[in-house]
Amino acid sequence: MQDIQRGYKFRCYPTEAQQQQLAQTFGCCRVVYNHFLKLRTDAWYERQERVYYNETAKMLTALKKDPEFVWLNAVSNVCLQQSLRHLDRGFANFFQGLARYPTEKKKHQIQRARYMDNGFSFKDGQLKLAKQSTPLAIRWHRALPETAKITSVTITKDRAERYFVSFQVQENIAPQPVVAKTVGIDLGINAVAVCSDGQTFENKRPYRRSQQRLAKAQRQLSRKVKGSHNRRKARLKVAKLHAKVADQRADFNHKLTAQLIHENQVISAETLAVKNLLQNPKLAQSIADVGWGQIIRQLTYKAAWAGRTFVQIDRWFPSSKRCSTPGCGYTREKLPLHLREWDCPQCGTHHHRDRNAAINIDQEGKAILAGAMQLRIH
Repeated sequence: MQDIQRGYKFRCYPTEAQQQQLAQTFGCCRVVYNHFLKLRTDAWYERQERVYYNETAKMLTALKKDPEFVWLNAVSNVCLQQSLRHLDRGFANFFQGLARYPTEKKKHQIQRARYMDNGFSFKDGQLKLAKQSTPLAIRWHRALPETAKITSVTITKDRAERYFVSFQVQENIAPQPVVAKTVGIDLGINAVAVCSDGQTFENKRPYRRSQQRLAKAQRQLSRKVKGSHNRRKARLKVAKLHAKVADQRADFNHKLTAQLIHENQVISAETLAVKNLLQNPKLAQSIADVGWGQIIRQLTYKAAWAGRTFVQIDRWFPSSKRCSTPGCGYTREKLPLHLREWDCPQCGTHHHRDRNAAINIDQEGKAILAGAMQLRIH
């Protein structure tokens, strides 16, 4: 058993009064975030001073007493404090080289507010947020673990104006039963994943299938007068189409990664520089449509939860060019992308490019694990 932090996301349907209160909360969190982002930026560039969370928390208390910002008292202070923590985390990630410099939050982007355990109550399956008198209507498509402890709740409103509630819980998860099977996966575009055991997961191309409808909706949006009610309806239509595409991609990738984790003890994959690959103008749209980064991220945390091992091999490993036949190891100098099959001149084996790459990735992943075990022994 391992103690982990895990998220459960559900669709929720706030009443009109709750929507107004949430809109006020989102707006106050956004104002606080942007206000102290500017303050911290000015302090650094003008006086070479760093301002941290503790200082901004004290400044927030004084800011709420200012007559110009007295309306900040109408929302839960818990959400405002969490907005400052998110800003502090953004700066920390930037200085560690993990993210870009924090930018201002905007009204038409995804809106969210986080409530810690002192900002909500959850009893008998009903969630009641601070500053709200009635519980939130939630569509429970699965049950929360009975023994799990809820540490925080995040309310999100996406660009399609859908509301979601995310529970972050602390729970004990038992690893899945050990299996003897290992697999290597070669991520691609025509097939999302080709496995060393022969399985192939075809690309559903959610964006490509919706491209014509998106283009039409975006043309209609471009013709609307800015600020008009018709423009808002057109923008919402575009946002709903994009949300559907993202949901289709995420659903497929979750099912793919769950199957791989359930069936295999060791999963090996290449280390992909997705950001660099997206610089290719001919393949960027197709690469983004597949969601390689999403697949790798899901395999990483799902393997940790299930007690599986996820191995990422070196990005320069010639998985497609090397013959996977045991005892051969012949490596071609070049293998153009259009060449999907080839024959090994040394052993005569006929290879399918992606299947051969997956077998080599599986073998390399097991070799890496064997080397790590020897180092532990010595």
